Amino acid sequence: MSERVKIGAKAKAVAVPQGFALLSDPTRNKGTAFTREERSLWGLEGLLPYSVDTIDHQVERVLGHLEAKPTDLERYIYLTGLEDRNETLFYRTVMSDPARFIPILYDPTVAYACLTFGHIYRRARGMYISRDMKGRIAEVLRNWPQRDVRFLCVSTGGRILGLGDIGANGMGIPIGKLQLYTACAAVPPTTLLPVLLDIGTTNDALRADPLYLGMREKPPSEHELDELVDEFVQAVQEVFPNCCLHFEDWKGTDAIRLLKRYRDKVLCYNDDIQGTASVTLAGLITALQILDAPLTEQRILFLGAGSAGIGIANLIAADMQTKGLSEAQARSRISMFDINGLLEPSRTDLSEDQKVYAHEAAPSKDLAETIERLKPTILIGVSTKGGAFNQRVVEAMSRANERPIIFALSNPTEKAECSAEQAYTWSKGKALFAAGVQFPNVTLNGETFYPGQANNFYIFPAVGLATYVARPKRLTDACFIAAAQACADQVGPELRAKGMLFPDQSSILEQEVTTAVRVAEFMFDQGLAQVERPRDIRAWIEGQLYKPQY
Repeated sequence: MSERVKIGAKAKAVAVPQGFALLSDPTRNKGTAFTREERSLWGLEGLLPYSVDTIDHQVERVLGHLEAKPTDLERYIYLTGLEDRNETLFYRTVMSDPARFIPILYDPTVAYACLTFGHIYRRARGMYISRDMKGRIAEVLRNWPQRDVRFLCVSTGGRILGLGDIGANGMGIPIGKLQLYTACAAVPPTTLLPVLLDIGTTNDALRADPLYLGMREKPPSEHELDELVDEFVQAVQEVFPNCCLHFEDWKGTDAIRLLKRYRDKVLCYNDDIQGTASVTLAGLITALQILDAPLTEQRILFLGAGSAGIGIANLIAADMQTKGLSEAQARSRISMFDINGLLEPSRTDLSEDQKVYAHEAAPSKDLAETIERLKPTILIGVSTKGGAFNQRVVEAMSRANERPIIFALSNPTEKAECSAEQAYTWSKGKALFAAGVQFPNVTLNGETFYPGQANNFYIFPAVGLATYVARPKRLTDACFIAAAQACADQVGPELRAKGMLFPDQSSILEQEVTTAVRVAEFMFDQGLAQVERPRDIRAWIEGQLYKPQY
């Protein structure tokens, strides 16, 4: 038997599997929602209970199962199994309440899923490309059943969240990121491919774990890695020519180097660098609207000078330049502090990317003392050092500013530089605060404070949706500035009055579409798009959204 499916403007006959094979096909399986006619037509009679459910009844059953699970990790495992069985029902469930399910599918739960990945593994999702496949990566990629792959999220597992190098266990991140493309922005899931580029791991404990699923070797030299990545990137262009490469959670030095190498050659971006920078900029735009203060007059101090910190700093500097500052002036307003102290010219351990933020100053290894001296208006933590913003640090920011902006962006939760409660308590309610994870609201002296979550899911799914429809030649930093501004513009006066820095997550799909419209408009305006500009961009985008229905 066959069914007609639409590919672009053409209809194509596709063979439909029969019986158990159909029930085992997650993209076509409807489970108990198969009608009487479908059961007869496709050899399903007797293989399902008598009742014919609606998809909403199925969601109700799923929610009951989830309520019975004791932890979010168990809910994560259950939802993963559901996607393996019935992709439509999985997305119908997740998209029914994104604010509830995003923390289960992604941060913070995905961190614990990655730590135990080899132990909770059920079924391969995506592809595992190991370094012993060098010389035939294109051949291996052709084993993927879909040809119209539009996004390939690839990680080496070299720097997962704040967990460090966890090798093949990092596959949970590309899987989770691409799930959010669909759950948050309705990018069709059949166009998405998670990939783990298995280069080995420096993690001795994992290599000794009998249930570890990756290569039990140490990573190759930088030169060998670059050769492997170059073959991989070229293979993707050959096998999936319409694909955008999404680099995710690579070791910091690799992430910066490889983005520089490929950003002007192929359609790609690095979410840890550009996505993190964009969502941080979005939160800063909102905070500065609350303060009625221009970005160009801020003094910004980072704790952490790796790929995330450099990426955020570069995007902020780029936005400052659009507002009238020179490159040198913009960079002069940004300082950095890392594990070895303040970045300043006497340091001999700085990379070229770090040196541009190493300004003339006395050496310091005391963050609070540095704040007293530099008097930053904004403090951003990307250090993965839990508790680094201690009471001395927050109080120093509060003495220097009537309303200090404090972003503790490291995750998972225990890696956050401070909690929302600590930031509000130690600043006596003055701080404008956001974290990389969602902290609960805080009540202090009878007043309720609403911490923001500077999570990339506000940005990358929308940029992905814009890329899916507009098919740009390249993704530029300016696209991510446009996304940041679009995100910030959706935090209305009522939310800003509460100190909220990001939109409410309950209407995430509408927000992502709105951001995607703005980014697509920018792509058309800048000549990046490779399709004809429609009259009504929003209606055009909405007509291409994935809908989880049978």
